[in-house]
Amino acid sequence: MKIKVGVIFGGESVEHEVSIISALQAMNKMDQEKYDIIPIYITKDREWYTGDMLKDIEVYQDLSLIKKYSKNVVLYYSNGSYVLQKKTFPRSIVTDIDIAFPIVHGTNVEDGVLQGYLQSIGIPFVGSDVYASVVGQDKVYMKAVLENAKLPMTNYIWFYDADYKQDSEAILKKVSKLKYPVIIKPATTGSSVGISVAANETELVESIDEAIQYDKKIIVEEVVENLKEVNIAVMGNYEHQKVSAIEEVLSANKFLTYDDKYIGGGKGKLKGGKFGAVKSSSKGMASASRKLPAELDEKVQKEVETVAVEAFKALGSSGNSRIDFLIDDKKNKVYINEINSIPGSLAFYLWDAKDINFTTVLDDMINIGVKDYKKRISKVHSFDTNILKGFAARGGVKGMKGAKSKLR
Repeated sequence: MKIKVGVIFGGESVEHEVSIISALQAMNKMDQEKYDIIPIYITKDREWYTGDMLKDIEVYQDLSLIKKYSKNVVLYYSNGSYVLQKKTFPRSIVTDIDIAFPIVHGTNVEDGVLQGYLQSIGIPFVGSDVYASVVGQDKVYMKAVLENAKLPMTNYIWFYDADYKQDSEAILKKVSKLKYPVIIKPATTGSSVGISVAANETELVESIDEAIQYDKKIIVEEVVENLKEVNIAVMGNYEHQKVSAIEEVLSANKFLTYDDKYIGGGKGKLKGGKFGAVKSSSKGMASASRKLPAELDEKVQKEVETVAVEAFKALGSSGNSRIDFLIDDKKNKVYINEINSIPGSLAFYLWDAKDINFTTVLDDMINIGVKDYKKRISKVHSFDTNILKGFAARGGVKGMKGAKSKLR
């Protein structure tokens, strides 16, 4: 019997469209002899839909087609199964799923919000749990964890938008302790959304104004000199890890931009007939310019691999994460930049460079999700005893008030 995999994607996120590309790529590469693939698309207004048509990229060019031809559903637990039920009358069950596979990017989905819902209803799911997802999405929390693990990072400061609006001079004074140029980032976005570089205070102010549009927390970091950006993926959980090949990402800009990742190198279109399979000629994150494998000396390569695994374990990550690094190419000094709990295109190209194809990557991720679920349910999370039994006989709430008065 095939395993029913519910692939969840989309959501209320500035990376909504990136998630669609990643999910369609993955669904097209899953082993259809082992899995029944059930697409679950979350619209930007948080409505959930399912239907085979959602495997076709052309549908997303006219979102009215989704409401017309697919089913608006909710996911919940019912009589031993995890079911997708129609929201509209008649509220019949459309299908059930065995495991959820979130392929989502950005706030409100990748950041633990979706994972929390899945964990609360008890369904097995692929990828990091709530805690690792939260820390992996919020760069401020992430840096605190990585600092505690004594991993190498660039100098930085962070602040809230409210503090900046109340006293911008104080914030600018804090930033002045850093060395220009600096890079300004919203703390919880991905795909380089809202990120810019400033060479002086005038540009800094403009960059902060831009970043505040996307987040309440802002990070300002020193830019690494003689910069070489490299990425590596780690597969596993807290018990076992393996590393992919290392890529050097190439950009004409001072950092890898949204256009570099998803537009500039991916001018083709994802194609597919009506309700048909997706065939990709635009590869999303896989289309970005890169050198793979990266040209690194043996010592630097080993340091990147070691720090990547340490970061993965420090965050308690699971599944397939991509960890991004900044290297001062003259000094051969390595700095960890950030971890991506659900990377664009699931970083399949990094594994492909080690002769591990995308289908195998997806299979490994699902198997890890099953193992994580078994570990999770093996732990004690509640007690069979009911401390409220006999509560009424002891006077209920009134009895508690009497007990409190005696303690005073």
